[in-house]
Amino acid sequence: MDAQLTERVRKYALAMVSQSRYEHSVRVAQTAEKLCGIHGLDPQRGYFAGIAHDICKEMKGPLVLSLAALDGGPVSKLEEDKPSLLHGRAAATVLRKDFSVEDEDILEAVRLHTFGALDMGNLSKVLYVADKIEPGRSHVTAAYLDRAYAMGLDEVFLFVLKENVGYLRARGKKIAPASLQLLSFLEKK
Repeated sequence: MDAQLTERVRKYALAMVSQSRYEHSVRVAQTAEKLCGIHGLDPQRGYFAGIAHDICKEMKGPLVLSLAALDGGPVSKLEEDKPSLLHGRAAATVLRKDFSVEDEDILEAVRLHTFGALDMGNLSKVLYVADKIEPGRSHVTAAYLDRAYAMGLDEVFLFVLKENVGYLRARGKKIAPASLQLLSFLEKK
């Protein structure tokens, strides 16, 4: 991954989101970088995906909707009602359109980091996990990270997905059908 492009996207993230969201993105980038190293993937690509994943998280709903729609994918009722859920798809569009990112693994990882999807590539799994286990999360301790880092990629991905669905259920929040479908599929494997 080109260091200059990474720096341009880092600066864009700094300008586009709040300080706390930016700090989260840095922690996700560092966590993804570490996970990539553990699982035999390019750490620089992991860092890039992490620093870029939330660049559209704080955009206004109509803008996020219009950017996400550029990828040609459907918009669910859940996403219509809460357009911020489309921030990953919008960010992938911005990366392709404004930063000329052509790396399909990075674009997929950024696009899918919110809900996950069937047939995700390894970088997508890394980013999904990194977003949920970065050290700024209240439930993440050093022991928790040690345990997560010791698991295989598919194992930690399923663990984190189950944990996320359980968290949403416990709070009575709506769960994206894509996440439930993915969880059901992985539990049957």
